[in-house]
Amino acid sequence: MARSAARDSALKEASTGLFSRKVEKPVPPSAWFTWHAGLFRPGVRALDIACGSGRHALVAAEAGAEVVAVDQDHDRIKALAKEASKRSLRVHAVEADLSTWSFELGAYDVVMVFNYLDRARASDMLAAVRPGGHFLAETFLAAQRMQGWGPTQDAHLLEPGELSRMVNGFELILGREVIEMIDGRPAAMASVLAQRPPQ
Repeated sequence: MARSAARDSALKEASTGLFSRKVEKPVPPSAWFTWHAGLFRPGVRALDIACGSGRHALVAAEAGAEVVAVDQDHDRIKALAKEASKRSLRVHAVEADLSTWSFELGAYDVVMVFNYLDRARASDMLAAVRPGGHFLAETFLAAQRMQGWGPTQDAHLLEPGELSRMVNGFELILGREVIEMIDGRPAAMASVLAQRPPQ
């Protein structure tokens, strides 16, 4: 019962708009995504978990990737589907509860997760990466509490080294833990690029 209450509280915090602006205001892709945008090209199948209004899904699709973008926010998914259709991009926008959504095993060349953390589903997210594929992720560290904005609950904040440990079994290609400026505000972030070993 306590775990369910904690999850409900975490989901409520995630839906308050702490992590991004309103749907109608465009948000640029994360610098971490931009640095690794070469992963996305024709023939690549990508999954964007907790995609919001699609700031990463749309750019990946512009590069030629076929993207499945999943979020539980109805308005954001609707906005993403409309924008993808307007631009004739291959984005399949899915409205779903990420705590129960079934990840297709080994189906994606790239699985990306930005500003979202669900430790209970981490292994399922990693299992969606095909052998030889990549996992690209970034979210807030516990040090974000000291920055005066953003998430405050333990459920949404990584401990030092936690994200790298989360991709255990994958080859960690690149990882970082930094405080960087996002929209003029300091953000304590952990980021990884990891590859599932080929079979």
